[in-house]
Amino acid sequence: MEVQVRGRNVEVTDSIRAYAEQKLGKLERHLQDASRVELELALERNPSIADNHVAEATVWTRGPVLRAREASGDSKAAIDQLVDKLTRQMKRYREKRRRRGGRGGEPSGDVFEPTAFESEPTIVKTKQFAVKPMSAEEAVLQLELVGHDFFVFRHADSNDVNVVYRRRDGGYGLIDPQA
Repeated sequence: MEVQVRGRNVEVTDSIRAYAEQKLGKLERHLQDASRVELELALERNPSIADNHVAEATVWTRGPVLRAREASGDSKAAIDQLVDKLTRQMKRYREKRRRRGGRGGEPSGDVFEPTAFESEPTIVKTKQFAVKPMSAEEAVLQLELVGHDFFVFRHADSNDVNVVYRRRDGGYGLIDPQA
């Protein structure tokens, strides 16, 4: 398994690189067909973000591509959390594959197959609510009041349905669909 470690806004030292390669190497136990792992370490420069050390990984396998992102106050802690998350993902997909049965109707081993994702996604909850006309600034205030990551509203000027959302960097985004 090839492991690539790179940094964004941070210099990747040899000790961090060795630590990351050692931790990501443990994933091979759970996944024999992993061909490549890319790890990007980043340092968020926003002083209001306490967990400013970010680790993002992409694992290429013969079947699914696994991705995870974790943030912590320390690079090594972020890597540890990332590896834990990837391990949970691998176990979940492996169990899903076993429940569905492998080729020939028998449970498969530890190898991921593309057929593990052929099932239709299911909607588990439907929610209906009144969409009130308001400005984007009012929608951001409502977003803060309800404590969610996004808020759906009808824009007072255009009468279109829009969405405001909280971004990872602490700012806000607006989704304004165009016909």
